[in-house]
Amino acid sequence: MKVLMCVPNISEGKDLQLIDKITTVVKNMKNVKLLEVSSDRDHNRSVFSYLGEPLLVMEATKKLTELALEGIDMRGHQGDHPRMGAVDVVPFIPIRNVTGEETLQVAYEFGDYLGGKGIPVYFYEDAATIAERRNLADIRKGQYEALEEKLRNKAWKPDRGPAHFNPKAGATAVGVRFPLIAFNVNLNTTSMEIADKIAMSVRNLSGGFRYVRAIGVNLAELGQVQVSMNLTNYTKTPVHRVLETIRSEAGRYGVTVAATEFVGPVPLDALEELVRFYLQAHKFSVSQLIETNLLD
Repeated sequence: MKVLMCVPNISEGKDLQLIDKITTVVKNMKNVKLLEVSSDRDHNRSVFSYLGEPLLVMEATKKLTELALEGIDMRGHQGDHPRMGAVDVVPFIPIRNVTGEETLQVAYEFGDYLGGKGIPVYFYEDAATIAERRNLADIRKGQYEALEEKLRNKAWKPDRGPAHFNPKAGATAVGVRFPLIAFNVNLNTTSMEIADKIAMSVRNLSGGFRYVRAIGVNLAELGQVQVSMNLTNYTKTPVHRVLETIRSEAGRYGVTVAATEFVGPVPLDALEELVRFYLQAHKFSVSQLIETNLLD
């Protein structure tokens, strides 16, 4: 069986009615497994994770997109997470028996569909058609507020869809990528200056870890700040190495780690490394887990 995963990010984390409506549609898709829905009010963002056969995943993504475009108006959107569109990011991830070429075909077909609905579409990561657009952060630079001006620049003509501003929907990045880990670290402080400095210390663009993207985020409801990250290749930059660096950097300011969280699915071998490091069980393998041996 071919298994493809999709992890769409939409720019809505407060409207629980809309989030539940979208969740129900994906959950009711036959032979599509909804793994997780993560919503954050401060980020004002929701992340859906599901998998199944490629064509069914494509259909589920179209249904999700239709509801999100109908229910989200970017003209009034406020949130701490970078974003440029109602359906902000749509990555497709090959999981089992799906080639890179097959995944690219799905991504490009979805881009055609979205462009046909009047949404500017940019392809990123392995789906990028232009080298300068491979990095999602480069595409999203300036966010929604800069999009109207960006679209006037011929260098930023979309890969699909119209080259004019859609004020309600914004634009969407569609990609094909390695299974990344969305990992956040909450800090016991309200200082955004500290969060930003720590984010800079670990992210690639500021001289940190090669496979880490990081930003500081204010968690007003918790009275904390967060280092919000994407670990784009956990095999080369493992979770524990990033966490321990953040813990060390936070200590410089007399700050402690309050909590951590994973957003979306996490590969088993990434957790294997965590067990080896924190329990010093150097020979531990996920093959030792009972549940692993029950999987097909």
